[in-house]
Amino acid sequence: MGDNNLLTAGMSMTEEQQAMPLRDAVFMSLRKAILTGKIKPGERLTEVKLGKILGTSRTPIREAIRLLEQENLVTIIPGSGARVSRMTVSDLQDVMEVRSALEQLSAGLACERITEEEKAELYEAYNAFVRSTQSEDSIMIADSDVHFHNLILKAAKNQKLGKILDGLADNIYRYRYEFIREDGHYEDLIREHKELYEAVISGNREVAEKSARSHIARQWSYIREHLQEDAGE
Repeated sequence: MGDNNLLTAGMSMTEEQQAMPLRDAVFMSLRKAILTGKIKPGERLTEVKLGKILGTSRTPIREAIRLLEQENLVTIIPGSGARVSRMTVSDLQDVMEVRSALEQLSAGLACERITEEEKAELYEAYNAFVRSTQSEDSIMIADSDVHFHNLILKAAKNQKLGKILDGLADNIYRYRYEFIREDGHYEDLIREHKELYEAVISGNREVAEKSARSHIARQWSYIREHLQEDAGE
C-alpha cells in the first residue's frame, strides 16, 4: 500500500480513543493499524496525510510517531522520514527463539503455581478462543489467543518473566495476526490450545513445556516461510 493509499487503511479513532489525550489517541490508532497490517512494513508515515485521516494537527502525529519508534514499530530515517519497521528473518528468529524459551518457562511454572480460580479463568479463555475462531474477526481471534497465553503467564507468577515477554509482544503480534488470519490453522490452533490448557491444569510440566514449544515452532515455521517469500528468497 503506497503513500497515496493510506486513506484506504481503514484507520479511525474509537470513542474511547477520542476521550484520551490527543497524542495517546493518535498513537493507539497508528499502533493498531501497524499491528494488524493495515499499514504495512516499509510504509511511509506522512504527518500531513495522517493528520487529514485522523483529523488532527501534525504535532500529535509527530509525538505519536516518536512513541512508535520507542516500541520499534517505526524507524525514523534522516532525510527520508518515518517508515513502519521491517523485520528480517534473522531479526524475527532471534525474537521467536527467546519467546519459545520463555513460553516454555511460563507454562512450566504455571503447572506448579496455578490456583483453582486461575484454572477456571484459563478454561473460560480456552472456550472464548474456540468461539472466536467461529467468527470472521481476525483481531478478535488474535486478541483471544493473546489473552489465553497471558493467563498462563499470570499463573506463572513471575514478574520479571512477564516484563520480558511484554517487551517482545509488539514484535510478535503483527506476525501472529497474519498467521491467525489463515483459516486453515484454526483446527490446529484449537488442538494446541487444548493440549496446553490440559497440561497446565493437570500440573504436567513436561507436557506443558513440550506443547508450548511445538505451538511456537509451528507458528515460526509458517511466518519464516512467508517472510522469505516476501523477500524473494
